[in-house]
Amino acid sequence: MEKSTKPIIKHISQFLEYCEVEKGLSPISSKNYHNFLKVFIDWLRDHKLIDLKPHELTPDHIWDYRLYLSRKKNYKGLYLKKTSQSYYLRALRNLLNYFTNKDIICLPAEKIKLPKLTEKDKAIKFLNFDQVKSLLEMPDITKTDGLRDRAILEVLFSTGMRVSETTSLNIRQFNIKNLTGEKFSDQELSISGKGGRVRTVYFSNRCLSWLAKYLKTRKDMFPPLFINYRPSTDTHNDRRLTPRSIEVMVKKYTTMAGLPVDATPHTLRHSYATDLLEQGADIRAVQELLGHRDIGTTQIYTHVTNKRLRDVYKKFHSGEK
Repeated sequence: MEKSTKPIIKHISQFLEYCEVEKGLSPISSKNYHNFLKVFIDWLRDHKLIDLKPHELTPDHIWDYRLYLSRKKNYKGLYLKKTSQSYYLRALRNLLNYFTNKDIICLPAEKIKLPKLTEKDKAIKFLNFDQVKSLLEMPDITKTDGLRDRAILEVLFSTGMRVSETTSLNIRQFNIKNLTGEKFSDQELSISGKGGRVRTVYFSNRCLSWLAKYLKTRKDMFPPLFINYRPSTDTHNDRRLTPRSIEVMVKKYTTMAGLPVDATPHTLRHSYATDLLEQGADIRAVQELLGHRDIGTTQIYTHVTNKRLRDVYKKFHSGEK
């Protein structure tokens, strides 16, 4: 083990390459790590620690950074949730593990403690089917971008895909001739999701019918399935919609529908999983459909199974005759 002469900030690009090449993470996962570590870099700059080297990072620095995260606000002006704080801290943990792997002296990764989550912190937001239906009906389908938005909402709820997976879709993955000719049946695609894990996602006939209506309006040669319609002078711009654009779009339609939940694209993923469980799907099957590595991640949806068990108990073993 040896001390690095380079500041921590100078190691980050090599760390991200290591994530892709040696750990086999997808470009999306590596980009997420990059975004999380940008916040750590901001903290270093704010505290005039930009030249801090790996072996100089102390538990006191980590405590100050945790405090910084607890007081940080997101783009909505709300304090970061404990679950969000954990993402930033895990990224820093992985950076320290990288140093250890490369025989660079640094603080042990286990010195970075994650916030303790309460049941309230673990609670998820989801929409019931009637609320999803209201949301789906909000776009103005007489307009091209409204038709696109309806297709996006249908894809999110039909497949349970993450927003980054949705924006990564390309037209060539679909049989356009069959789609636009309305010769379609339930379609499935293999996609590479979080952590580079490949899974199969399924498109319902209803979802495909809305995709077909949207694709009939496309007269361009851009490869992305979902594009923005803003004019651009950049000839290298493929006009692919960004995850942030879809987040803004979902928020707009949530407000228009007057829903009690501040929905995001991930809320539709939660709603997809919840609907499957309510219809009787096994939690292991839902784990596969969502692309979760660990069943523990899928068990955040036990609010559904727990309620069903409670209802069964009351019906068959409540002590009331």
